Amino acid sequence: MTRLETIPHRAMDLASNAVGSLRQHMPSRAGTLLQTGMTLGALKTGARVAGKFARRNPAILAATVAGAGILWYAVHRKARQAEKNEIQGQSRRVDARQPTSGSAAGQAETSYTPGAN
Repeated sequence: MTRLETIPHRAMDLASNAVGSLRQHMPSRAGTLLQTGMTLGALKTGARVAGKFARRNPAILAATVAGAGILWYAVHRKARQAEKNEIQGQSRRVDARQPTSGSAAGQAETSYTPGAN
């Protein structure tokens, strides 16, 4: 290998070493701060887009708010009705018993198989 061929390899090694040392010296909170900044930026952009949409389409915005209110009222009313119609008391499960061979006089003995018709 000539010296000109080893220069790109050496440059890549130096660059990877520099990145590795930069990561080691970076504070541990930097990733959290970066994520928080990206979240705030996305929130700001979303608010700007929503504001433009609301100014351009006020009828759609009003219909959306009215629909959300109607939906909330329906859920609230259904919950109140369910609370009013709540059944008070206790219940217990009663399992079916298989007939014993001596109790059914004159009948042929059958075996019980679940799911068979």
